[in-house]
Amino acid sequence: MRFRPIASLSVVAAAALLLAGCSGSPDEASTPDASGSADAGQCQSALADAPAPDGLVVSGDFQGKVNVTLPDGYTPSALQRTTLVEGTGQQIKAGDVLKANFTLIDTASGAVQLQTLDTEPAGMDTLVSSQQIFGAALECAPIGSRTVSSFPAGTLGEGSPAFVLVADAISELPTRAEGTEVAPVDGMPTVSFGDNGAPTTTTNADGKQMLPQPTAPAPTDVRIENLRQGAGETVNAGDQVIVQYTGALYDSGQVFDSSWQRGTPAQFQTDQVVDGFRQALEGQTVGSQVVVVIPPAAGYGDKAQGDIPANSTLFFVVDILGVQHATMAG
Repeated sequence: MRFRPIASLSVVAAAALLLAGCSGSPDEASTPDASGSADAGQCQSALADAPAPDGLVVSGDFQGKVNVTLPDGYTPSALQRTTLVEGTGQQIKAGDVLKANFTLIDTASGAVQLQTLDTEPAGMDTLVSSQQIFGAALECAPIGSRTVSSFPAGTLGEGSPAFVLVADAISELPTRAEGTEVAPVDGMPTVSFGDNGAPTTTTNADGKQMLPQPTAPAPTDVRIENLRQGAGETVNAGDQVIVQYTGALYDSGQVFDSSWQRGTPAQFQTDQVVDGFRQALEGQTVGSQVVVVIPPAAGYGDKAQGDIPANSTLFFVVDILGVQHATMAG
């Protein structure tokens, strides 16, 4: 599945100014990868571990609103992170899904550009990635940690200001749907699952991964059925979702894309996917697992897309792991 690129901070309009001139997917963001001589198995954040600058003070209870005092004339000159509270939970790694709080401060004005606690009081669902500032602020820290990170001007693209980000890692979320099981519906694709929650595939003679080929004739309308019903928040139009998914061709079962096979969940807005996929997401709840069949008119139509031939009916198995509401952008 090919999604339109999204910006690292697209969940908040207040932070959009930080991305002026920053285009491309999160993998193309200017936050650098971790580097150095650490052992290959050692977790490394994309941000250098360094003491907080003299005069930079963060106050407030963990998981509560924070106040940040900046040094006079403070202008960050390096990507760095300081751990203010050392948690006792599991170490956070790329691909984890968290509940976390974030407070973003423009260093030039001292103004709060983002306070996720205002709109997500239980914590914002967050996919950890070194290439996004939210993930970089917490990667390799234990759950229960609070960090403060500094980002020089231009980190997120030409013209982006300097800022500091305070992050509280509240809890880890499942990376598979764990809602209540729902009986499969006749006529929909049949899927089995491995111990890790990934749809079970086989390998054909050409080395292609295959889901079981559906036996019912391809429908002419979008069909959506739940295999699990979650009890989390509802996905609304335009929300950003965190999902695991596998997509296959209906007429053969050949897999053309899978977050499971890439080894990490995906994150995108519901209005950045084909219409059939959008329908399968909006109105669902976090923790749900959905099977959707998408005819060409609600998919890619008569346009071929990579391994997807023109006029293909598609089907997806989707686990909804988290949601960032579009209201955060208002």
